[in-house]
Amino acid sequence: MSISITAKDLLDAGVHFGHQTKRWNPRSKPYVFDHRQGISIIDLEKTHALLDKACTYLEDTVANGGNVLLVGTKRQAKDIVREAAAAVAMPFCVDRWLGGTLTNYETVKRSIAKFKKYQQMETSGEMAKLPRKEESAIKREMTRMQRNFNGIVDMGDLPTALFVVDINHEKIAVAEAQRCGIPCIAIVDTNSDPSTVTHPIPGNDDAVKSIRIIVDSIVAAIQSGLSQRDTRRAQRGSADIKAQVVAAEAPPAAEIDLSKVEMPPALAAVVEGEVETEAAAAKRKLARPRKAPVKAE
Repeated sequence: MSISITAKDLLDAGVHFGHQTKRWNPRSKPYVFDHRQGISIIDLEKTHALLDKACTYLEDTVANGGNVLLVGTKRQAKDIVREAAAAVAMPFCVDRWLGGTLTNYETVKRSIAKFKKYQQMETSGEMAKLPRKEESAIKREMTRMQRNFNGIVDMGDLPTALFVVDINHEKIAVAEAQRCGIPCIAIVDTNSDPSTVTHPIPGNDDAVKSIRIIVDSIVAAIQSGLSQRDTRRAQRGSADIKAQVVAAEAPPAAEIDLSKVEMPPALAAVVEGEVETEAAAAKRKLARPRKAPVKAE
């Protein structure tokens, strides 16, 4: 996939502004163009190339049936990530990263099932029949669950990939993705270590415009992957229907009467000899005399 934005668009959005030089991470040096007036300047040519590479990877991942978990809990990224996730129907986390969301997903899944049960009880009116004290306790727990599980209730299973805004702020999520072997795509500023993620995108992770222009490219890649997935499913379904039609229209196989099949003379003699031999052996077995029991003197 070729992204629609150019390096000039990234420049206008302020993606090239890094952190102060006293806060820069030396491991981000390959992506730093220069240090000017105490500010690290990011090389936008590398940013554009790596963003294109990350979008291509996400497009292929989604086209093959994968899902992407979008993570951005910092104030500047919350609304942008929530809108992006809603646009592509992907799971997201914008309130608080719950420790163990990836590494202890089985426990999280049970808690999500409990949360869904409470929601069903509230919808059906069963919760109103409980004692007031118990009902209040359940509603407090539901409020806490809503804050923790908002966005991942319908995730179903571990995500195929993770997209993160500011890996320093989401270091627990990045560490869990590393442990689970989940590829991580992230916006990496000059104060971060790009070696901790699979597909780093050097850029300003503090400005709203910078975050939005990169997230919009990620959303476009995911939408393209979803379109390819739907096309493949439609083609696969039409191919299955054609195969069923051909199988239904095919004439039934002719039945063979084995009694009318002529056997070669040599094979027929061998078969008849085996049959006669077995019959003779059976007669000999029946005609074998029994020995009289010996009486003790």
